[in-house]
Amino acid sequence: MAAYVIYQGEVLDPQRYEVYKLKAAESIETAGGRYLVRGGEVEVLEGDAPAGRTVVVEFPDRETATGWYRGQMYTEARKLREGAATARMYVVEGLAPPPGR
Repeated sequence: MAAYVIYQGEVLDPQRYEVYKLKAAESIETAGGRYLVRGGEVEVLEGDAPAGRTVVVEFPDRETATGWYRGQMYTEARKLREGAATARMYVVEGLAPPPGR
């Protein structure tokens, strides 16, 4: 079953955050994940808008998603994010990936 990492963060230091984004993207690709949402304009339909950026990354399954998060590549990327952004991140299971993925 596919798993989705949801990230919501507020950028505090745009220059450092850009470096984090590059390293995070490299770690996601290496782990077999792919971006479904990466920032973008938000239109509030109900409730309050999330502060900052929203990112959604799809992984083949929860094990792969948590392995990516705890892995060395993303651990190093997270160190770059410290002080550059506040973050809230979690993983949820979703639908099975389409055939061929």
